[in-house]
Amino acid sequence: MHWNRRESARSSIGTSAARSGAQADVFDARRVSFSYVTRRVPRSSAGLVRSAAEPQAGSLVLATIESFGQHTRLHLPDGRPRQLFLGDAVILAYGNRYAPRQFEAVVPDDLEACHLVAAGGVAAKVLSRHERMRPPTEIRPVGLLADPSGRPLNLSDFALPPREEPPAQRPLTLAIVGASMDSGKTTTAAYLAHGLARAGRRVGFAKVTGTGAGGDPWLLRDAGADPVLDFTDSGYASTYLVPLPELERIATTLVCEMASAGVDVILLEVADGLLQHETAALLRSPRFRALTDGFLFVAGDAMAAAGGVAWLRREALTVIGVGGVLTAAPLGRREAFEATGLPVLGKAELADPIAAEKLVAGAHSR
Repeated sequence: MHWNRRESARSSIGTSAARSGAQADVFDARRVSFSYVTRRVPRSSAGLVRSAAEPQAGSLVLATIESFGQHTRLHLPDGRPRQLFLGDAVILAYGNRYAPRQFEAVVPDDLEACHLVAAGGVAAKVLSRHERMRPPTEIRPVGLLADPSGRPLNLSDFALPPREEPPAQRPLTLAIVGASMDSGKTTTAAYLAHGLARAGRRVGFAKVTGTGAGGDPWLLRDAGADPVLDFTDSGYASTYLVPLPELERIATTLVCEMASAGVDVILLEVADGLLQHETAALLRSPRFRALTDGFLFVAGDAMAAAGGVAWLRREALTVIGVGGVLTAAPLGRREAFEATGLPVLGKAELADPIAAEKLVAGAHSR
């Protein structure tokens, strides 16, 4: 179903509160496409609030596609990228975004036109963009999803129960952190998960921070990780501008979920780079450190690897290896090894069960 204008979307999908006698308009959620970040939200009919509604991070919004820019596809709850067409009606979640190679964006103050800032289904107002990025895709919010009383719904309403304390018995947990976005964190996690799975280990994976998208979880599932979770399971479309106590709660909740699933090894990915505010705060957090046994650092070149490993060591964090985009270049691998003295692991090494087991054993021994 699609519409070309906001008013036609309103008349096609909802019955007014005045006619229905309800505090929220009737809304048939079966007639629109839900995005990846809303995957925990039930697909039953819901209410819709239009006037005087102020969005918050995590607020669920019905919107139409007004004009195309960077994003022309939307990740569905199952991870499939759906081709978008002008006028399509979609369910998104408001969220802030921090992506140096794409957009910086924030939750707007009202339901005026804004942008689709991530293929996973994040609505926000763009503040800046990388010069190689196309302008953002423009969307027109129709209204916030609401319960029958008219209370706007939020992703947090459908989240896993939050956990404050780490599990009594925690599997070995390795964190993958990097110099920047697109330095190879998720790829490193996937190949390591594959190597450990080939070695007979049951591996759990969780992306603790970042922006919601369907591609990364499916890559980890394909690699052999089970379960695979991310911050959207804790009720967040993204984690930019989320306070540290909430970040700690997300990490603790996801680790507890994987521990209760009976995995042998947990891999945690922390998005963006060490200079990103939430990343740095989390890595300095005693609560997060108590959840981890070792760190893999990934980078695009040897200089970034040297600087990143030095940063982690200054923070008294145990670094067990280096990986990422730099490993595609033999000279880069050599430079990184000479600068850090750590094993430098490319895709082949990470996917090798013997090398993966050796890496785990090294974390155990520290």
